[in-house]
Amino acid sequence: MAFKVLKAGMLALIQDLGRYGYLSTGITTGGPMDEMAFRWANALLENSPNAAQIEITFGGLALEAQADASIAITGADLAATLNDKPLLPWQTYAVKKGDLLSFQQPVWGLRAYLAVKGGFLCEPTLGSVATVIREQLGGLKGNGHKLEKEDIIPYQEDQTFKQMRVPRAAIPNYGQSEIPVILSYQSSSFSEADKETFFSQEYTVSNHCDRMGYRMEGAAIGNDIKGITSEGIAYGAIQVPQDGQPIVLLRDRQTIGGYPKIGCITAYGGGVLSQQKPGDKIRFVLTSIEQAEQQRQLHMNQISQLG
Repeated sequence: MAFKVLKAGMLALIQDLGRYGYLSTGITTGGPMDEMAFRWANALLENSPNAAQIEITFGGLALEAQADASIAITGADLAATLNDKPLLPWQTYAVKKGDLLSFQQPVWGLRAYLAVKGGFLCEPTLGSVATVIREQLGGLKGNGHKLEKEDIIPYQEDQTFKQMRVPRAAIPNYGQSEIPVILSYQSSSFSEADKETFFSQEYTVSNHCDRMGYRMEGAAIGNDIKGITSEGIAYGAIQVPQDGQPIVLLRDRQTIGGYPKIGCITAYGGGVLSQQKPGDKIRFVLTSIEQAEQQRQLHMNQISQLG
């Protein structure tokens, strides 16, 4: 009872909500780049919030079902098909033994999430199945490898399909360009002119963007600021190296760093940013901790009220 991988695509990874408690040993958290899309997929199937899914970046994944299952697809529209019939994201589908499920190139967004009723059955490494390739941890075989052709991804057979979909108003707009930022305690190291530039100018997602971080291209800031003593790096931290081009650090970030940080994007902002491709343009928008907490609580309440 499993999916067989017929085509692996560019990057398909087993993920749960992440590996916590090991930052002090240099092991990062991993987990879904778009947390809300991940949570919605499990909620659609009434799974545990931490049930393992497949994060599909840019498409190209093709699977054959070896048993009946209920699935949910959220996140980007990667032109998914079931036996060549198009599927829309943000809802559930019934899959029968022998069915072919495929993901093509992005229509909008970059990363889609495939959940199955009960979650994919993988053995945790250090308490999590989250795949971190750089650290060779997690994933289907525990070695941090991405999914490969001929892999067998087990799940529990399920024939109790329930049609569910995410309310339209709760589906994120991946076309939005505004990414909310909370100023950091190091923001005082940046001049008022730097802050004005950072929050008023448009930045372009560079070709150097991955699960570790997104490097931006645009107006330089903080050129006259020296490095700092290396310290722990939080999810979403925006560090500014000597070239003045901000880098937003994400799920597979390093655990320490020595560049000054002007602020930190919110978890929701990180999900939206992770759906942007090289060449896409964004703006950083100032928010407060209170506003970020209210926004997150709103989204969590929407998920908990599904059904």
